[in-house]
Amino acid sequence: MLEGRSLIEPGDFSLEEMNALFSLAEKIETGKNFLRESCRGRLLASLFFEPSTRTRLSFEAAMLRLGGSCLGFAEPGSSSAAKGESLSDTIRTVSCYADVIVMRNPKEGAALLASRVASVPVINAGDGGHHHPTQTLTDLLTIKRLRGALGGFTIGFCGDLKFGRTVHSLAKTLARYQGIKQIFISPPELTVPNYITKGVLEKEGIPYQEAEKLEDVISSLDVLYMTRVQRERFFNEEDYIRLKDFYVLTREKMEAAKQDMIVLHPLPRVNEIAAEVDADPRAVYFEQARYGMYIRMALLASILGAAPC
Repeated sequence: MLEGRSLIEPGDFSLEEMNALFSLAEKIETGKNFLRESCRGRLLASLFFEPSTRTRLSFEAAMLRLGGSCLGFAEPGSSSAAKGESLSDTIRTVSCYADVIVMRNPKEGAALLASRVASVPVINAGDGGHHHPTQTLTDLLTIKRLRGALGGFTIGFCGDLKFGRTVHSLAKTLARYQGIKQIFISPPELTVPNYITKGVLEKEGIPYQEAEKLEDVISSLDVLYMTRVQRERFFNEEDYIRLKDFYVLTREKMEAAKQDMIVLHPLPRVNEIAAEVDADPRAVYFEQARYGMYIRMALLASILGAAPC
């Protein structure tokens, strides 16, 4: 069903296709050798023009666990981009070597461009402040596994909602499910873009709320999605310094939350979640990272035609 397809934004896949991926990921998680060696002889190219730990390594771990191999670069300085080669030429060249390309690029729309010139499927691993679809799949799988269903809950997004591509992708995708209220918690300078609130939520009649203080809304949340203030998205260092400590989740703030609330974070964490919160069973962000590997295994196997129909 997904064989040969690219993934540029979460909307590229139907809910039925995403649910099939979740089911496949759950089988991989629980089945000791399920799909192992299914991609033997296939090659993944990971092209990261921006730093990454979890996304890059989880994709590479996923491919290796499927029996495939990996090549690529972790920063543009080690590629011909440093010599001035265009993105189109890089993608066309790498398409000659690999069966699938995973790319992160700081420019919005770069993944879409890559998919149009590549001769193999392209998976967007983050393009600027635009989309991060495999993080969204990770988030959805985590919520599904830990809450039992994708619907009927209130989620709060907290932190940098202006530049946070993980927030944008997840908020848009959750709008496709039933019974989900979204609360956006941020300082005035980092509010969620209008294309999410007005262009998606209001257009579809989906309830949402905006707040400035986490303390005002944390008791109503079933899921809290924390994000860091991203230094790399700011043009002004003074603005970053002023806003980077605006929200810090502490043990004290967690006392007001529901006992079954879960705390997600796409990571990396800087200081927006105090280390003391890690011991709270509601803090599931490292478990979330593990689910990221399973969903990427399911995605790669499906795109490469190695998954059972």
